[in-house]
Amino acid sequence: MSSLVQSVDWLAIAPPTLAAVVGLVVLVADLFIGEEKKAVLGWVSVAGLAASALMLLPLRDGDRATFCLTGDAHACSYTADRFTLVIQFLVLGGALLAALLSVTALKDANKDLPEGEFWFLLLSSAAGAALLPASRDLATLIVALEVASLPAFALVGIKRGDKKSSEAALKFFLSSVTATAVSLMGVSFVYATTGSLYLTQIADKIQHVDGQFHTLAQAGVVLTLVGFAFKTAAVPFHFWVPDTYVGAPLPVAAYLSVVGKAVGFSGLILVTVVALPSYGDVWGPALAALAALTMTVGNVGALRQQATRAYSAVRLLAWSSVGQAGYLLVPIASAAYSKDADKAIGSTVAYALMYAVVNLGAFAVAALVARTSPLNRISDYRGLYARSPLSALILGFFLLCLAGLPPGIIGLFAKVTVFAAAVDAGLGWLAVVMAVNVVIALFYYLQWTTLLFRAPEGESEKHRVPAPLTAAIALTAVLGIALSGAPQLVLRFSATGLF
Repeated sequence: MSSLVQSVDWLAIAPPTLAAVVGLVVLVADLFIGEEKKAVLGWVSVAGLAASALMLLPLRDGDRATFCLTGDAHACSYTADRFTLVIQFLVLGGALLAALLSVTALKDANKDLPEGEFWFLLLSSAAGAALLPASRDLATLIVALEVASLPAFALVGIKRGDKKSSEAALKFFLSSVTATAVSLMGVSFVYATTGSLYLTQIADKIQHVDGQFHTLAQAGVVLTLVGFAFKTAAVPFHFWVPDTYVGAPLPVAAYLSVVGKAVGFSGLILVTVVALPSYGDVWGPALAALAALTMTVGNVGALRQQATRAYSAVRLLAWSSVGQAGYLLVPIASAAYSKDADKAIGSTVAYALMYAVVNLGAFAVAALVARTSPLNRISDYRGLYARSPLSALILGFFLLCLAGLPPGIIGLFAKVTVFAAAVDAGLGWLAVVMAVNVVIALFYYLQWTTLLFRAPEGESEKHRVPAPLTAAIALTAVLGIALSGAPQLVLRFSATGLF
């Protein structure tokens, strides 16, 4: 009789585990540290996230798996393969940059934000987000999704006495809980028809479902996708995004825009391409329709933002992130029709890496402007070049990357790979919809970019930029420029090897 006791591969699970442990350390340390020394908690958190990201380096050599079924080495709950490592790098890197923005935001908040709780929640959410791409059974997948989400609700509503923040958190919480409940219903249907929660076993067993359970299995597939579609902010599950981004502290909005999306699309990939490839005729058309709807609604929403409206810059970035989610969904939908699903998924990951770098950079410059213009209107960016030439040039570069225009070569390259994925899969109509949306997006990105270099209305004042904020802006700028010089590196790095 084989032993039920397993040895745990601690190195494989080190990245999310380390983030979780540092979160607990910060929470306990907060009880014993005086108010004047609370800032050290932020730097411990930044160091913890950096260490978690560095723990990915020893895992590059080969696939590792742990918590496997006895007698079936392929049915594992945790797998550290190429796909996992790339997404974990994206998640932990995004969380690290959000943490650098948060160090300055917490200092500026002047004790309006509780530091110990803030860092514990950020690290807990990052640990859940890093666990999700490694999850290879539906139970772990849903638990990871909730571990990433629950602290995020609290982070959105963490501003003391701020009604806008509380309202945003409540809206985010209620809509997310509903989406998760629907997903759990879908998981129960899939389990009922296959008798397994392991993705590899589901992929095999769902092909041999009795005819009478075929409709139940199809319903399970569609319902399971809902929770992850919510996380990616796909239409019609997007309505929480603008209010949540405006109500949350700016670093939290930046975190949600990148890490939240990474959680959503990696979950979608695992559920569709790994667990349910034989049901591509169900999820393929559904995701293609979602992609077309999402990019159109997102870009039209961004186009309608008025430059003088309060928080219009954050709202534009929020609606833009909905539009970008539509582009991210295109290659996942294409995987249902493509002969090379790996290549299609690689296009999504490549686009996500590009988006993460430039969107976090745009939020970093927005955080800089918010220090002197708390209402963060688009009109507040007029004449930014006169006040801070380097910041204006960097923000202009990021906006051109998001638009897909030179010199933002990395943005153009990422969009071309997504186009290619749609065309290769025979989804010409989706490529046309994307082309139209790219043109719509050009208008509002270029409008904002030109505003940066116009003559300021009043006298321009120069302000000192805090070191953590400088580091975040510089890091994203260097990465964006380097990747624009060698965009092929992104595609090579994002080759997922799921099959």
